[in-house]
Amino acid sequence: MAQDGIVLVVSVSIFKDEEVLIIKENKPSALNKWNFPSGRIESGEDVLYAAKREVKEETGLDVELTSSTGIYNFISSAESQVILFHFTGKVTGGSLIIEEDEIIDNKWVKVNDLADFDNKELRDPSVIKQIVNNLVHKNFYSINIFNQQIR
Repeated sequence: MAQDGIVLVVSVSIFKDEEVLIIKENKPSALNKWNFPSGRIESGEDVLYAAKREVKEETGLDVELTSSTGIYNFISSAESQVILFHFTGKVTGGSLIIEEDEIIDNKWVKVNDLADFDNKELRDPSVIKQIVNNLVHKNFYSINIFNQQIR
């Protein structure tokens, strides 16, 4: 969702054992760049719902959100101001299927190995590296700070 030039985005690190899922994007603004499953929050959409929806759309997986690594405010490679809500999660169902139009690859990697990725391989590398640092140091926050949307 964009509001007055600000883009609201959700992102999820999905864990399986000691590994996390990353996807390689095939979008004009992120061609061949690794990222966590993520996407824009739609107008009127609950943040937690948006995170689960984006994971399902990009990977085919159902997830339970378990924590948050925080909220990140940055200028994207497309020169937009982005406020990104990042979560951690675990798989509860579905099958890993990549959405071939926007996603061209996926892999499970050890979190520590993500820190060694070359910046040219990552979408918005400074933000990804901040998230990875929080994952490595287990800087997790309760998702209870995100109250469900009230209508």
